[in-house]
Amino acid sequence: MVNSFQVQDRFAAGAQYIDGQLRPGSSGKTQDVVDPATGKVVFSYETAGAADVDAAVAAARAAFPGWSAATPGERSDALHRFAAVLAERAEEFAYAESLQCGKPIKLSREFDVPGTVDNASFFAGAARHLQGQSAGEYSGDHTSYVRREPIGVVGSIAPWNYPLQMAAWKVLPAIAAGNTIVLKPAEITPLTSLMFAQAATEAGIPDGVVNIVNGLGKEAGEHLVGHPDVVMTSFTGSTAVGKRVAEIATDTVKRIHLELGGKAPFLVFDDADLEAAVHGAVAGSLINTGQDCTAATRAYVQRPLYDAFVEGVAALMSTLRLGDPFDESTDLGPLVSHAQRDRVAAFVERARGYARVVTGGAAPEGDGAYYLPTLIADAAQDSEIVQAEIFGPVLVVLPFDSDDEGIALANDTPYGLASSAWTRDVFRANRATREIQAGCVWVNDHIPIISEMPHGGYKASGFGKDMSVYSFEEYTQVKHVMYDNTAVARKDWHRTIFGDR
Repeated sequence: MVNSFQVQDRFAAGAQYIDGQLRPGSSGKTQDVVDPATGKVVFSYETAGAADVDAAVAAARAAFPGWSAATPGERSDALHRFAAVLAERAEEFAYAESLQCGKPIKLSREFDVPGTVDNASFFAGAARHLQGQSAGEYSGDHTSYVRREPIGVVGSIAPWNYPLQMAAWKVLPAIAAGNTIVLKPAEITPLTSLMFAQAATEAGIPDGVVNIVNGLGKEAGEHLVGHPDVVMTSFTGSTAVGKRVAEIATDTVKRIHLELGGKAPFLVFDDADLEAAVHGAVAGSLINTGQDCTAATRAYVQRPLYDAFVEGVAALMSTLRLGDPFDESTDLGPLVSHAQRDRVAAFVERARGYARVVTGGAAPEGDGAYYLPTLIADAAQDSEIVQAEIFGPVLVVLPFDSDDEGIALANDTPYGLASSAWTRDVFRANRATREIQAGCVWVNDHIPIISEMPHGGYKASGFGKDMSVYSFEEYTQVKHVMYDNTAVARKDWHRTIFGDR
């Protein structure tokens, strides 16, 4: 473990990163960053106001002509250097991520940081493959081809559950495609986004290409989305806030990409490997203390396995070790804040009136924002605990009888971000992957993501893709170019305007 760096000293110049420099905010308001494991303030900073957003957008706009004109190879080389700097700083990033979020250090080290480094490496390669359609003669008299061009200044907003990875998911495809960006992280978790931007500068990415503004949503976020010089916004967060982002973006006719809430079904058929399903349900529901929009939150188990599944999950949940995020043996850290812990607890308390809390359902004693792993059974499909996104260490389990019923229940929420199906039968698996309405369907696993594959939702979970080459669809403009091949002054089609055949 690296020694704790002094956050207040590290960011003494301010928590806004604009045109390659740290600077203070200008809102006149102060935001505390709190270690959720102890409740102690580790950093205080002045938040961004409209003037800071304007300065960041101006820096991004000034940097766009040079960065967009760089060759794919030049951008690729810069991103390869970026990935190397991130890898060199891996332990520091892991420490900062766990400090501000309460993540167990093993999660930050083994998931958040290496995933971010891999994402940078992937987009370093992908930057060289931004191709349009091959040239061809489609009209007979003309040659056509398609250019794929960067769109301009991107204004993105990221959530607090995965600050480092979300910074990467927003920044990397945008700049790999030749755009510049202003990112607003969640104001309660600003540290690793600032470090990410500093690493970009250290790697030689020009000033102004990556800018960070840390401020409140109503002040900095809405101003960024509505800014006339921002041509696109990418937002990850709740569906409710996503609707507000869409309203603001529509007023300025912006392109938008929304990755919103989730309520992932975990569908266990009666031929599934029970041990694998139990372990998968506990891991898939409790990763990042359940603060994951793809987390397994609704387990539907075919009736022959139902009782054994409930018993197995409850037993395994009871073995998880809650504790200090920096203790190597800790399995589950606190939620990101006491407010989030209390929100989760309120969902569970309301559920006691109509469902059975099998295990957990309480906050342990102490100062941290901890909540015990919780399993709930006997809830109705239309109940709040089944339908609403809780964003905490809570799994609800329901039985089903027929395969038709199981798939129908899996689809019976407004969300459609992720899901999984557990079966040994290839035909059942194929049917589930076809019929479950979600942007990702895992088979006999739940949670793994890879840089080469897209991430995004159906229905109220939003639209557009993070990661993979599919993300370039969000960050590029497709232009048709057509050349006349005839060298004839008067074209045949001109007769529709003047003259006769």
